[in-house]
Amino acid sequence: MNRTVLLVDDDAPVREALTQTLELADMNVIAAGSFVAAKDRINAGFDGVVLSDMRMPGRDGFHLLAYAQAQDPDLPVILLTGEGDIPMAVRAMEAGAFDFMEKPCASAQLLAVTERALKTRGLILENRRLLQIVETGDPAGRMIFGSSDLAESLRAKVRRVAGAAAEVLVTGPYGSGISKVAEVIHLSSARSKGPFVKRAADGLTPIAVAEAVQSATGGSLFLDEVTSLPAQSQLSLIEILESAPDVRLIAGTNRDLQTLVSEGRFHADLYYRIEVMTVRIPSLAERPEDIPTMFRRYVDQAAEQSGITAPEVTPQIVAGLMARDWPGNARALMSAAMRFVMGVADDPVADTELGLEEQMAQVEQSLLRAALRRAGGQASAAALALHVPRKTFYDKLARYGIRPEDFRH
Repeated sequence: MNRTVLLVDDDAPVREALTQTLELADMNVIAAGSFVAAKDRINAGFDGVVLSDMRMPGRDGFHLLAYAQAQDPDLPVILLTGEGDIPMAVRAMEAGAFDFMEKPCASAQLLAVTERALKTRGLILENRRLLQIVETGDPAGRMIFGSSDLAESLRAKVRRVAGAAAEVLVTGPYGSGISKVAEVIHLSSARSKGPFVKRAADGLTPIAVAEAVQSATGGSLFLDEVTSLPAQSQLSLIEILESAPDVRLIAGTNRDLQTLVSEGRFHADLYYRIEVMTVRIPSLAERPEDIPTMFRRYVDQAAEQSGITAPEVTPQIVAGLMARDWPGNARALMSAAMRFVMGVADDPVADTELGLEEQMAQVEQSLLRAALRRAGGQASAAALALHVPRKTFYDKLARYGIRPEDFRH
């Protein structure tokens, strides 16, 4: 969540004191001494909040509030005044101020109000982003990367599941993007224009569960790592679901739910509610051919977010990526892309001195291993999946010292 605060106050000592208070709470402060100095920052794309003094020379806080409302009616503006003027406070709130405080205000009060405003701004911008995705086409096609058969199967499964009304269970290995797939299911569904509420299941109380369901009315509630939901909260969730609320539950986990149920560590009734429709995300080890496509997309995203030109992803870079294991899956690949863009990473290339033949050999070995893994070590099935003659396939296995039996379960 962005934590930027545009602070507007003509009194330099007060401005410095407020800046220090906010920065100690890990907020990024942009300080301005007047409306004129601040106005260029106030626009619909501003991802922070505004904290402004009411009485300033020239354009006062009311003028700033009106300007902000004209730029973006949903931009939170908190007003401060050195005078306890109740009519002024009422007028400010009626004009659309997020909150109104009297100076000097306690640090705890200032931070609590600002945190609430930042959270509100974050939710507003996230909902706008989701709505834009819905209105511009197929969310699965734009948000789930990869060109492999497994990637296309995942997109197709997400679209089918999204069209149903039942609860959904999204599974996959660590870092595979469970929450992202849950979001795509929501965006592809008839509930796409309703809220998408995300909650970590760990430590969620029965009251918090009920509040989350209420917040997601008309939309979807995603419970991340549902296996961590406390036992009492599991019972509460079952009761809520039985009352047929206007909410679709999407649960996510990278653990074996069925085993947990058999061990008595997860409520069977809740399991059978959410496992009706299951979406499994394959690991990168199962689809290494998607690594180049995904990495390039992540590089483009990171460059756009950082406001810099995306560096070239050379064949050497691709070969190095393909030669690596990715136990952290998409999350690890995304982090590598960010470091690559910022130029602060270990080079993802295994050996930049490799020639074209050696680089292609690395890629080929990755694809052979992935095909055998998918086929459970059955060489004939793996060769068929790769569309190569069986003799050619066996020759390549011999060349690289790859044994099919190592992939049999």
